[in-house]
Amino acid sequence: MNLTRFLPFLRWFPMTGGTIKADFMAGITVALVLIPQSMAYAQLAGLPAYYGLYAAFLPVAIAAMWGSSHQLGTGPVAVVSLLTASSLAVFAAPGSADFVALAIMLALLVGVIQLLLGVFKLGVIVNFLSHPVIVGFTNAAAIIIGLSQVSKLFGVPMGRSEHFINDIVGVVKLIGDTHVPTLAMGIAAIALMWAIRKFKPQLPGVLIAVVLTTSLSWALDFERSLGGQVVGAIPEGLPSLAVPTLDLTRLQALLSAALVISLVGFMEAISIAKAIAAKTKQRLDPNQELIGQGLANIVGSFTQAFPASGSFSRSAVNMGAGAKTGLSSVITTLFVLLTLLFLTPLLYHLPQAVLAAIIIMAVIGLVNFEAVKHAWHANKHDGIAAVVTFIATLAFAPHLDEGIMVGAGLALILFLMRTMKPRVAQLGRFKDGTLRDIKVNPGIPTSEHVVAMRFDGQLYFANVSYFEDTVLGALADHPKASFFLVVGDGINQLDASGEEVIHHLVTRLKDAGVTLVFSGLKKQVLDVMRATGLFEAITQANIFATEDQALAAIYERLGDDAKDDLFCMVQPA
Repeated sequence: MNLTRFLPFLRWFPMTGGTIKADFMAGITVALVLIPQSMAYAQLAGLPAYYGLYAAFLPVAIAAMWGSSHQLGTGPVAVVSLLTASSLAVFAAPGSADFVALAIMLALLVGVIQLLLGVFKLGVIVNFLSHPVIVGFTNAAAIIIGLSQVSKLFGVPMGRSEHFINDIVGVVKLIGDTHVPTLAMGIAAIALMWAIRKFKPQLPGVLIAVVLTTSLSWALDFERSLGGQVVGAIPEGLPSLAVPTLDLTRLQALLSAALVISLVGFMEAISIAKAIAAKTKQRLDPNQELIGQGLANIVGSFTQAFPASGSFSRSAVNMGAGAKTGLSSVITTLFVLLTLLFLTPLLYHLPQAVLAAIIIMAVIGLVNFEAVKHAWHANKHDGIAAVVTFIATLAFAPHLDEGIMVGAGLALILFLMRTMKPRVAQLGRFKDGTLRDIKVNPGIPTSEHVVAMRFDGQLYFANVSYFEDTVLGALADHPKASFFLVVGDGINQLDASGEEVIHHLVTRLKDAGVTLVFSGLKKQVLDVMRATGLFEAITQANIFATEDQALAAIYERLGDDAKDDLFCMVQPA
């Protein structure tokens, strides 16, 4: 019995002293970034800041121990936190006890979905969220996240309605009531983090900003003397271990949100893990990663955590700090444990504006319009999917799940439209003897006796009528043709509908005096033909390995009719 299948972390062993030292330093480095970030993301999720520490506790270690990536850093992330807030705001007031209970329940649902997908090896389901859709969604989400923190930066209240744009307009109207000390504290934190990122990127900018602004807040008595908002008292000790409360009346409503968070969170995590694996040459198992992320969220829900996922910034810090195995994430968890037990009083005076500044600086890197432009240049349909997802996510905010579902649905529709009309090329004889598309190479010899066509795509229910219409249309343009050659190198699949149409065409064309000939068919296509009797209907005499073999046979059958036909004459190699 292979224990590493059930306990993947056993692959870390045996360890050398150098590996342990590198993982120890990387773990501490990530913890110094994770602790302030997690508190900021908790507020973004609509929860008290200290719930971020709970989400940065056990989920970090569990994901590393049962995942496949050695450097992926799990915990609270911006996009998943925003999705959590937007999904739950319709059920309870952010920060309320009911809201907290729903967030923990949501973590459990997300974990169960991810675990089931991993156990049943359904990781490929994330492919329904195409890269252009994720790009459009991430850009819109980053803008929404940044704008959602503006009110905390200016020290003014922000309403929560069914339309995020109206909430932002309300904040703009209150700019005249800006709390200047709060704005100054937030801008100072942004300036400090920006300067460190630009001039001393090796330093922990977030931690330095937190330490300096918290010290300044304490020295100035920012809360009482200046009227600023601070994190306040954080419960000391570990989160309570409790079974998440299942609200069955809201379970069905939360399932769609949980599915979206599961897929988006995993897409983010696996994308980061793949980018790291490309540099470390480590082999990844997407299904094992799903299991790791699922277990992390399930265990997290029993320790008061909201949904977590893989973080790009902290994974980059982890790898940059020299992490060799997932032990670095276990070290990070231990450091968070020490913080929960002994260091929480030090965070009392941390200004809320600084947490907003941390979020704003974190999501700036998520805005990437070049990726949308790139998708557009690669394929117009992909560009449309990215742009529509971007606009829909902004328009439906705060209901972000609706925006991404619109994008995913559109991407599938556009994909079906592409496959319904795959590329079809009528072929002529090029000067080097090969068959080429006559539209791309006008004037090359064709034949009045033979029509040759290349079909680039699978033959299935959505496009078989297009295939049939194309064949009949080409024959209508060549009334003297007695052979129709289908160059099938590009046909990868044949389903029951495709088989039925070809069977019908063979009979119909035979009655009209036209023989249907195939070349280059793949094994999986031939297997379907043999299993259904189509092979016998076409006959072995009309199925060839290459187009040249097919044309040579056709040339012999035509006899004197084709003696001057440049198209049918197979050129010497």
